[in-house]
Amino acid sequence: MILKGVEAARYCAKPDPSRAGLLIFGADAMRVALKRQEAIAALVGPDGEAEMRLTRIAGGDLRKDGSLLLDAIKAVGFFPGPRVAFVEDATDSLADAVGAALKAWLPGDAVIVVTAGGLTGKSALKTLFEKHPSAVSIGLYDDPPSREEIEDALKKAGLTDIDHEAMNDLNTLARALDPGDFRQTLEKIALYKYGDPTPLTPTDVAALAPATIEAEVDELISAVAEARTNAIGPLFRRLEGQGTLPVTICIAALRHFRILHAAATDPAGPAVGIQKARVNFKQKDAMGRQAGQWGTRALESAIAILLETDLMLRSASRAPGMALMERALIRIAMTRR
Repeated sequence: MILKGVEAARYCAKPDPSRAGLLIFGADAMRVALKRQEAIAALVGPDGEAEMRLTRIAGGDLRKDGSLLLDAIKAVGFFPGPRVAFVEDATDSLADAVGAALKAWLPGDAVIVVTAGGLTGKSALKTLFEKHPSAVSIGLYDDPPSREEIEDALKKAGLTDIDHEAMNDLNTLARALDPGDFRQTLEKIALYKYGDPTPLTPTDVAALAPATIEAEVDELISAVAEARTNAIGPLFRRLEGQGTLPVTICIAALRHFRILHAAATDPAGPAVGIQKARVNFKQKDAMGRQAGQWGTRALESAIAILLETDLMLRSASRAPGMALMERALIRIAMTRR
C-alpha cells in the first residue's frame, strides 16, 4: 500500500501494529529519520528500546547475513509488548532478504520498519512494499510540510495559542528550513513561551528564527535587488576579505532573482507567490516588496546577466572573478533604475 501527504503523516504518527512492514524512503535523510523515529516510538512506546523490544540492523550487516531480519522478527523478548525490527540504510540489494521476512511474517512477530534513500520508480524494494498486502510504503519528497503537519508539530511542542500572522510566518519558516532545524526552532519557541499566556506573535517568531549562515551574501543580494548601488562595493570588499568565492555569490543571486521572477509571474500576485517559495524567513517581506517592484522583463534581464556571468566564471577565462561578479551585480542594480 502506498501512502502520501497527510495520510502518510497520520500513519507515521499512529502506525498500524497489525501490519507486517513499513518502508520510509526519501532523498532528505533528516526527514526520513524524523518520520522513522516517530513511527517506531508510536509502535514500541517510550521504553521500547530500553526494554530491548527494538532490534536495529544495519543495511550492510543484512547484506552479509540475510537471515538477520528473519531471526529478529521471530525472536521472543524478555519484556512483553510490541516489537520492531528496524533495517537502516536499505537498498534494492536487500529486497530478497526483506521479502523473505515479509513472507514469513505472522501476527505477533516484530513489525518490520525499513528506511532507504531516494528510490527509483522501478525500485525492487519499493515495489515489494507497495504490492505486499500487509505492508506500507511512504515516500518523502522535497516538499514543504503541509499546514496540518505544522499544526501537529506545534501541538507536540506545546504551542496552542498562535496569532494568525505568526502562523503564516511559521508556514514560511517551515519552507525555508530543513525539517530538523524547523523542529528545533519550534522547541526553542515553546521554551520561550513556557508559562506565557499571551498568543505567539510574528515578533516572537522573527526574534527566535535562526539566522542564515549566508547572511552577508543575502545582504549583498538584497542591496542589488533594492538598487542600493552605493552599498554593493563595501559589501563585496567584506565578502572578498572573508574568502567568499564569486561562484557562491552568483549561485545565491540566481536563486534570489529566480524566486522573484516566479513570484512576480504568479497568477495570484507577488505577495502570494513569495509565500509559496522556500526563502530565508527574515527576507520574506523584503522579497515580497522586491517582486512587486521589479517588472518581469527586468527580472528576466537580470537572470540573463547572471547566467552569462556564471558561464564566464566557470570557463577557462583569466578575468578576475570577483570583478566580473561585482560588475554584473552593479549592472543589475542599475537595470531596475
